[in-house]
Formats: sequence, structure tokens, C-alpha cells
Amino acid sequence: MLLEVKNLEVTFYNNPSLKVVNNLSFDLEKGQSLGIVGESGSGKSITALSLLRLLPQSAHITNGSINLFLGDKKIDPLHIPEKEMQKYRGQIISMIFQEPMTSMNPVLTCGNQVMETILLHKKSSREFTKEKVISLFEEVKLTDPLKVLNSYPYQLSGGQRQRVMIAMAISCEPLLLIADEPTTALDVLVQESILVLLKKIQLKYNIGILFISHDLGVISKIADHVLVMYKGEGVEYGSVNKILNAPEHPYTKALLACRPQFNIRPIHLPSIAVFLNDDKQTSAFNIKTKEERLTEHAIIYSQKPVMVIKNLTTLFPVKTNFWGTTIEHFEALSHVNIEVFRGETIGLVGTSGSGKTTLGRTLMRLIESAEGEIIFKGKDLRTLNKTELRHIRKDIQIVFQDPYSSLNPNMTIGEILMEPMVVHKLHGNNRNRKEKVFELLDKVSLTPESFSLFPHQFSGGQRQRIGIARALAVQPEFIICDESVSALDVSVQAQILNLLNDVKKEFNLTYIFISHDLSVVRYMSDRIFVIKQGEIVESGEADTLCQQPSDTYTRQLLKASQGDSLFDFMTR
Repeated sequence: MLLEVKNLEVTFYNNPSLKVVNNLSFDLEKGQSLGIVGESGSGKSITALSLLRLLPQSAHITNGSINLFLGDKKIDPLHIPEKEMQKYRGQIISMIFQEPMTSMNPVLTCGNQVMETILLHKKSSREFTKEKVISLFEEVKLTDPLKVLNSYPYQLSGGQRQRVMIAMAISCEPLLLIADEPTTALDVLVQESILVLLKKIQLKYNIGILFISHDLGVISKIADHVLVMYKGEGVEYGSVNKILNAPEHPYTKALLACRPQFNIRPIHLPSIAVFLNDDKQTSAFNIKTKEERLTEHAIIYSQKPVMVIKNLTTLFPVKTNFWGTTIEHFEALSHVNIEVFRGETIGLVGTSGSGKTTLGRTLMRLIESAEGEIIFKGKDLRTLNKTELRHIRKDIQIVFQDPYSSLNPNMTIGEILMEPMVVHKLHGNNRNRKEKVFELLDKVSLTPESFSLFPHQFSGGQRQRIGIARALAVQPEFIICDESVSALDVSVQAQILNLLNDVKKEFNLTYIFISHDLSVVRYMSDRIFVIKQGEIVESGEADTLCQQPSDTYTRQLLKASQGDSLFDFMTR
């Protein structure tokens, strides 16, 4: 035994009656992996922070015990002095956080941050420590470790930063590694590589891993046992095979069903509420047949395209001369050709850095292209002046990946939704606009009270609903969804995907749906375009492309996405 948690309870001082962790018990053996899965707010991260005694000041442990076994020695992290606990953090128990950009020091190089951890716990010279850090960077498969050593966090990609965090976490060879959502929002191939890396490190150092995630698909790839948490309680516990193949609790079944599957296409993805209210309703979801899709496509593709993208190329400057003139470019998009038809959803899929977001923003002229054409309703958007472009932007809107950073924190939701109406002179006066905002809030399942609240007062899923409402506020015809569900819980993701499909049908919208996850893209799309290093490498009808991919890159994305959707796990 490595870790034993018994009857753990955590509450917040301002609401002592609410137990964010309630009577939770589990254990972990050395060299084994325990996956803790649940939605945001289920108590996963609070449980992990309790083990390290790093709870926020507003929270405290009201009951329970934590035992950590170090050979013949047993320690209780809850009842040892803080000075002694500092010796255990990083050396005995280490943690990989969800977002390495916010958990790393932006003013220190990556090398110095990892060296700092080693020097704090081990007696060694700086020169020896530096060599060890380079060795660790090689172990976590960072290309050019010497360059990473001298790089700052902002100079690395998300996957590279996560690898630096893993190197830091294993630098003192801990017995217990806590990984808190370490792959959330990473593209499926990077996610796969991080999981493989963690598994290799576990085998090499015989580390016990506590892996926290909201996605049972990710858990299935790394855990030996699974603990399912709901509203602070452990509702199901068992081996990964038992939990995934024969779940007993309705909540576990719901988590499995919320993710889009490759073998069925429901009209609406099932929700958590349905499973919890009536388990028998799980088989009652309508499935869209192949014949129904063929009929829809016959109507869609009998029209002229609403947008034609011809030979679109976008360049980013990478090197300038003494006079500031660009002398070297990076080709982010290379001769992209796509026709988009009214009422269809084009899925755009690829890994981070493939050019997905660049294409979406280039279409809106948030990024300027170097050459090509963007013909929308007979006009080339590249040739429009500022006034003409402002008018056309009413018809083309975008839903961003991060709904928090894309909403003004100093404005209420009512002001945020009314602002585009004012800019485009819609609905006559503010009284009419306010009524329209209440309609939009109802449309995206938010209460009228939301009107006077600020973005920070909403959850991630609610903020994404506000982002969708803002896009709908100007009555657009065309919406670009840029990774709009990638960082959301699977249950919230299902709600947002259902919402997007509902408003598409009601307002006859056209979507370009951008994601790195082919299971989600397939569910949403009529056609899929696969983009790699700025070029379209494969395209076709969504189901056909996923069943019969011709490009190796597409097959790699499919393999990673299918694992996430549990289809290959549950059918093998």
C-alpha cells in the first residue's frame, strides 16, 4: 500500500453545511494508477489538494484521515508540521497541474524552474543539477533539450510546457504522482503522447499515479482502477475494465454516453440529467439514419455554395532585417480550397499548429491573407474596405475556444449581448434590444437574472452559452466555432453540441466547426476537411471519411479520437 484515504470530508468556511468532498475513501498501491473521474465541481481537484495540504484558505478538512506509507514508515499529511510537509512536497508527493502556463513562473526559464525543485530537495552542485535537467528533458521526449532549458514558458507549445511540468514532477523521483487534468485541451495526438510518457515513467520509477480527469476515455488509457465522483462523493469504484464495460451507477453510464460515439449518430447527445432521473430512458434517444442524412445532403448540395475559398495562403513573418522589412515567412496556410454550402457544417480537424484557427480567423479577416480569394455571397472579402467589412461581419460570427478571455470582464452579460446590436444598429432602441437579449438568454438556457451578472459569476459551460448568444445577437448566417467545446466537461460538451445543432436548425445557419477531436467533428459535420501544416490533406463526407480514411495522418487522428470515445476499448 502507498496511499490510504478514509472518510475524507472537506467544506468551505462560508458554507459549512456544503461538503465539497463527503465521506470519500480510496487507496492506491505502489506502481499502480487510480483514475478519479467526474465533472467540474465534483471534488476531484479538492481531493488532490487535500493530499498535498494545499487547499485554498477558504476550505478546510473537517473529517477523515490520509495515510502515506514510506516503507516501514507511515505518515499522516494532515497532522505533521508545515515545515516537514514542505520536505514531502515534490520529493515524496508531486503534482502535474492542468494548465502549465499558469502554474509555471513566467519570468524564470524552464531549466531554472526544474533546477530549483531539485536543489530544494537534493544536495548537488548547480552543474550536476543542470546536467540532470537536460537528461530529464530528454527522458520526457523534448526535442532540443538545451534550447528548452533556456526558454521561457511562453516560448513553448502547450504540449512542450506539459512535458516540462512532467520533468519537474519526476525530478526528485517521488513515490506518488498526482496528475490533475494534464491533457485537457491538448490535441489528441499530443494527449496520446503524454499518456504514453506517463505510463513509461510509472514503469521505470514504480510510481503510484493519481490521475484526475473528466473524461473516462482518457482514464481508460492509463488507470488500473477508477473512482467516479459526483457532488463530492465516490459513487462507483472498481477496476477500469469493470467500470467501463459494466458500469452500475447511472452517473457513470451518463459519463460514458455523453461523448459522441463512432458507431451511432443520435439526433441529440444524451445528458446527465436523463440518466440520473430515469435510467431506463437511456435507450430512447432518436438515431439519425443514413437515409435521413442522404436526404439532407441532397437538399444542401443542390444549392450554390454560400462561401468559396480559393487558393487561400496566409504567411506569418518570422525574420526581419535591420529596417524592419520581413525577409522570411512561415506559411501557416498553403493554397486552401473549400466550398461551403448554406445549411451545412464543415468540420475542420487537425493537431495544434496545423492551421485550423488561422483559417477561421483569416476567413473573418482577423488575420490578413497573402493571396487567394474568400467569396461570400458574391463578394471577395479580401477586397472589402473597413466600412464594407464591418457590415459583412454581421453575417459572419465566431465562437472562441476560451469563453472567459473572449468576454469583457468589466461588462455585464446584458451589456456584452447588447453591444453588437448597437454597433450594427439592430432592433431600433435599447428597450427592444433588452427584450432581444432576454430571448437569447432563454434560447441558450440561461435565466433572465444573468442579464446583470458578470462573466466571472458563470461556469465554463455557461460562459460558452453566452459566447453562442453573442454570436446569435446580430442574426448571422455563418458561424465559425473555433475549438468551442475542447476544454469543457463531457456532459457540458454534450449540452453545447446539442445547442449548436438546435440553433443551426432554427436559424438555418452554416458552420465551420474547428476541433482536434475527430469523434466530436464527425458527430457535428456533414463534410470533414483534415488540415496538416497549413494544407488540406483529405476531405469527404463525415461518416465515409471516418470509416475509410486514406491519409496516414487522418488515421492517426482517428485512432487517438476513437480511444477517447471508448469505441475501440468497449468493442475489443
